[in-house]
Amino acid sequence: MARQELRVPARYYMRLQEVLARQGIDMRDLLRDLSLPVAALEQPDATLYFSQVEQIIARAVQASGRSDLGFELGKLLTVSSHSIVGFGMVNSPTVEHAMHFVARYFRLVLPSFRMRYSSGPDHGELLFTPTAAMGHQCLSFHIETIAMASLRDVHDMVGSRIPCRMYLTIAEPSHLHRYTEIRDLHCTFGTDREPSVRLQFNVDFRRYPIAMADANALKVAEERCRELVQQVTDVRQFADWVAMTLREVGDGVPTLAELAGALNLSTRTLNRYLEREGTSYRELAGRIQHEMACERLAAGVLSITEIAYSLGFRDTANFTRAFRSRAGCSPRDYRIQLASKAPSLPEG
Repeated sequence: MARQELRVPARYYMRLQEVLARQGIDMRDLLRDLSLPVAALEQPDATLYFSQVEQIIARAVQASGRSDLGFELGKLLTVSSHSIVGFGMVNSPTVEHAMHFVARYFRLVLPSFRMRYSSGPDHGELLFTPTAAMGHQCLSFHIETIAMASLRDVHDMVGSRIPCRMYLTIAEPSHLHRYTEIRDLHCTFGTDREPSVRLQFNVDFRRYPIAMADANALKVAEERCRELVQQVTDVRQFADWVAMTLREVGDGVPTLAELAGALNLSTRTLNRYLEREGTSYRELAGRIQHEMACERLAAGVLSITEIAYSLGFRDTANFTRAFRSRAGCSPRDYRIQLASKAPSLPEG
C-alpha cells in the first residue's frame, strides 16, 4: 500500500510572510524556489504536505538567520486564524467550553499535533503533543508557535493577561529573553519525557464568559466541524513518530506504555500498528539508542559510563553488551577507531 502523506492547513505557514517581510525577504520567492504553487497556497482552504512544511521552515530559517520564527508566528495567530474551529470557540458560552471545543476538533487546526484539555475548580491545563514525525528544527518551530498562539488565544478570550506556567520540551533557545519579557509568564525549558507544550493557568475558566457567544452559531460550527473531521484521513506513520519521540527525549527511553499513553492508545494497539509497519518498539528503541550512543561517543564530551546512564542503561556492562551486538565492537574500541580516523592537523 502506498504511503499517504499528512496534509495540513497552509494558512498558518503563509503568515510567515509577515515575519520575513520585516527583513526584506519575499516569501513568494521562497515558495517558488521550492517549486510550490504560490497562488494556490494563498487560498483560504489550501493545504500542504507536511514534508513541504519542513522544507518551508528550513528555507525560512536559512534565509532569515533567525531562531525565533516560530515564536514570532505564534504571536501573530489569533482565534480567528483557526477558521471554523475558531468560529466555534468565540461562540462558546465560556472559555472552559471553548477549550473543550478546540481540543475536540484540534485535528482541523493542526493535524500534526494533538491537544488535550483538563481543568478543575482552580486550574486549567492545555497539553499539545506531536502525532506526526518531524525533524528537530521543525519540531522546535511548532512547539514555539503553538505555545505563543495558545497563550494569545487564552488572553484574548479571557479579555486580559492572566498568570501562566509554560513548559516546553525544547532546550532554552538563543532568544530566551523574548520569553522573560512577557509579563505574568513563567517558562521552563527541557521538561517532560515526550515532545510537548504544556500551559497551566491557576484559574477556573468556567467563570469567564465569552462576550460574542451565540448558541445558534455554535451549533452551526459544531455540525460543520463534525463533517470535516469525518473527511480527515488519519495518515500517521506510527514508527516514524515513535522514532522521533525516542530521539527527542534525549536522556533515558520512554516505555511503550508511556508512548501509547501519549497517543491515547493501549500498548497492544500501538504494538499492532508498529507490526503493520514492519517494526516493533524494541527494534526502534534499540536503533535510536545505538544512533545516539554513536553520536555521543563521537562528540567526546561524556565518558562511556555517563553515556550509558544517559541512555537509560543500569550499568556500563549492559551498555557495552548492547552496543557490541550492533556495532561489532565495544564503545571504547569504537571511540578509538573514530580517533584514529580523525584528520591530523598540519605541522608548522
